[in-house]
Amino acid sequence: MALSGGLQLLKLSPHACLAPSSLPKCHPSRFSWLQGHPWRTSRWRLLCSQSGPQIQSNSEDGDCSQSIVGDLLDYLNESWTQFHATAEAKRQLLEAGFHLLNENDEWDLQPGGRYFFTRNMSCLVAFAIGEKYSIGSGFNIIAAHTDSPCLKLKPRSASSKSGFLMANVQTYGGGLWYTWFDRDLSVAGRVIVKAADGCFVHKLVKVKRPILRVPTLAIHLDRLVNTEGFKPNLETHLIPLLATKLEETSLKSDEKTTPSSFSRSAHHPLLLQLLSEELGCNSEDIMGIELNVCDTQPSCLGGGKNEFIFSGRLDNLASCYGALRALIDSCKSPAALANEQAIRMVALFDNEEVGSNSVQGAGAPTIFQAIRRIADHLAHEYIGESAFERAVRSSFLVSADMAHGVHPNFSDKHEEHHKPQLQKGLVIKHNANQRYATSAITAFLFKEVANAHNLPVQEFVVRNDMACGSTIGPIIATGVGIRTVDCGIPQLSMHSVREICGKEDIVTAYKLFTAFFQTFTSVDKKLKVDY
Repeated sequence: MALSGGLQLLKLSPHACLAPSSLPKCHPSRFSWLQGHPWRTSRWRLLCSQSGPQIQSNSEDGDCSQSIVGDLLDYLNESWTQFHATAEAKRQLLEAGFHLLNENDEWDLQPGGRYFFTRNMSCLVAFAIGEKYSIGSGFNIIAAHTDSPCLKLKPRSASSKSGFLMANVQTYGGGLWYTWFDRDLSVAGRVIVKAADGCFVHKLVKVKRPILRVPTLAIHLDRLVNTEGFKPNLETHLIPLLATKLEETSLKSDEKTTPSSFSRSAHHPLLLQLLSEELGCNSEDIMGIELNVCDTQPSCLGGGKNEFIFSGRLDNLASCYGALRALIDSCKSPAALANEQAIRMVALFDNEEVGSNSVQGAGAPTIFQAIRRIADHLAHEYIGESAFERAVRSSFLVSADMAHGVHPNFSDKHEEHHKPQLQKGLVIKHNANQRYATSAITAFLFKEVANAHNLPVQEFVVRNDMACGSTIGPIIATGVGIRTVDCGIPQLSMHSVREICGKEDIVTAYKLFTAFFQTFTSVDKKLKVDY
């Protein structure tokens, strides 16, 4: 039934897609848990009757692609953790015909081939080799990160206070921690499970219903909170409650009968029971856990005209999805790589929010090693000057991380002439002190791609009297020696448990990333610079 204001009332079956009919079909099995969720029976009933502009694919078949916004919502709702984001990216790549590689094996690569590998199940590198690749041709790369600020369970999470079972947590990254209070929370991540044959299996887990909550203190007991600010102690006040305290069970006997390096007394038996029910195993088979605390509220469209996306983890899963989808779609048709000389690549890293210094982070030599392996393999019996170094000098990296859109209530926090707006296009980030890796040359090349496809871009520089954040761009540029531009989709509420960005910017970013893969090689050839 049509409603006023261009809205449409949808009758939702138990397995209905949570997007309007004009959006692509969801994966019902992945969203059946939303049956009965309050968002399913209220806000999710009102959705925009149109999903925004359809994206005209630049591939030779000219087919109109599915709604980027609808698929992004699916991706966000599936990707509660960096592990789930990587697993979903892996699923999409396999579905698109990419071949899974193992870093421990010898690779067999061919021009025209599409490949990817994962590391730690939280980092992923995918690439497609142009059929006209020749020695020294470059890599056109988009890099982003899969992690977001969150709470993580401590190695010993079990505690009790005032008759409650509590779950001890650590803060990960620079989150706006006050936004985590009074939210419907749960846990998700990875678990090591002992299989029937005695082997140990890595499994992903997601407890889909709210089981945790960090309650705020009543104003009657904190009268000054509205005048002096909410200043919680992150060690003592930010502890989620799990349940009312139960009768103590015998934990020592369990540990005696099930010897393991995993201490069962470290976590509440109730928590282990919830995990085992999701995994379909016995709680005694759980040998190790690495769990994030996650907000259970689904990602959705919002605003008076459904022009916004309300979600957690937009920083930086929105960039991950745009890069991944652009790579897949730019290689979709059989002839998509026929005239390509370069190698198109997407790299999604973990641990950016804490400095990238890990084996799965951008500080590791992952891209460096991948480029070397690919270049060396495709060189075959070539004995001339180094194929790897020549490839690096011809390469270009787009470091894609969300950007600071101007806040209407705090517009003075932006430099007067650099106030990126939502719905106005991708933002190129500049910093004279190299907190961003953008240079005049790299910004020019990226804008040339945008201009050739009539896509808007904006520019950002931080005020001189404020500190500037950073990204994986300078890390990779330094480690690999690759030309780099830093850019991002403008957003508000960055690092909150619930963020906001513009729907049109998601579409623009996808179009620009796709254009980058399809046309950068030809654009780059027009620029002559004495290196």
